[in-house]
Amino acid sequence: MIRVLIADDQPLMRQGFRMILSAQPDIEVVGEADTGAVAIRQAAALRPDVVLMDIQMPVLDGIAATRELTGTRVLILTTFGNDDHVAAALIAGASGFLLKDTTPEQLIHAVRVVAGGEALLDPAVTRRLIERALPSLARPAVTPRFDALTSREMDVLRLLAKGLSNAEIATTLVISEATAKTHVSRLLSKLGLRDRVQAVVLAHQNGLG
Repeated sequence: MIRVLIADDQPLMRQGFRMILSAQPDIEVVGEADTGAVAIRQAAALRPDVVLMDIQMPVLDGIAATRELTGTRVLILTTFGNDDHVAAALIAGASGFLLKDTTPEQLIHAVRVVAGGEALLDPAVTRRLIERALPSLARPAVTPRFDALTSREMDVLRLLAKGLSNAEIATTLVISEATAKTHVSRLLSKLGLRDRVQAVVLAHQNGLG
């Protein structure tokens, strides 16, 4: 069972997300929060697998709250007007982001993907986000060792930069999903990256997106 905490300062938004997710047999909404501070407390007490985190919240915003959370995967909820904030949230440790006007099916899929350990970077937003926001962020202090990657791992990195999941990478490269997952794990290790979100950021910062 995937345990989800919904953090959004709009009651109607929280209710809508709860109704959609609670209808799924493998998802349980364990709590709600209307501020980032409450989200941190709730996450510590309820130990959810995924936190749906709005960026704009009172007391403590979603970016600051994401930075404080450890051991919980965060899925940022955003609109097209929050590109800079989303970039900062990804750097802070979020596992991905999703548009607030997404369909119920996309929301359910996103929660499952993030709970499964993958990143969720909405293809409709990724390129716009990277082009507008990430160039203003600090580049890595150390030049990444792309020469340590095999040609196939470089292919995988480019596909990661487009927001593809392991299953989508496998389909594109005509390999098994297990092999795609192995390539992702190896390239993260070789580049010294925490997760695939950092890989996406690094790829775009170095013109691989």
